[in-house]
Amino acid sequence: RYDVQIEPKLLPLTGETFKLKSANTRPDARSDVSARGVWRTMDKTFLDVRIFHDGNKSNSGPIDKAFLSHEAEKKRVYNQRIIEVEKSYFTPLVFSTSGGMGIEADKYHKRLATLISTKRGIPYSAAISHIRCKLRFSILKTTLTAVRGYRGAATTWGDGINTDINLIPQQKQFF
Repeated sequence: RYDVQIEPKLLPLTGETFKLKSANTRPDARSDVSARGVWRTMDKTFLDVRIFHDGNKSNSGPIDKAFLSHEAEKKRVYNQRIIEVEKSYFTPLVFSTSGGMGIEADKYHKRLATLISTKRGIPYSAAISHIRCKLRFSILKTTLTAVRGYRGAATTWGDGINTDINLIPQQKQFF
């Protein structure tokens, strides 16, 4: 019913031009997630996620301005293409490593909690609490992986070579 897709390809461009030069015009452009029925029944919404470290020098100043800046950057890249070519909604989901979320992400999570509470017949407070708890653990896991690296078992690829996903190849081939 909700047609959730991970990293959906965006429709190819057929000569469209955009006002902003920073708009994503690549033929292999993707969003992070898409789903139907988020903002309106049967309408598709594309979501793109960014997690930033709020202690970084580039994010100095008030935290709300950092969230707005990251949301604006995501919108510059995706918004016009998704609205005009995909005929869909775009929502940037911006989070900080300390657990905060941007205005758009907050609205999205409130809407998601409303949909879940209505569908399952549970209180809104239980739905939003569950979503926020899962979100915090996902951000924590992502942050720890970024800081200390992936420490899982080595992955065996089809060629029989045991490699870790974090490894950088010894030799690079340039064509």
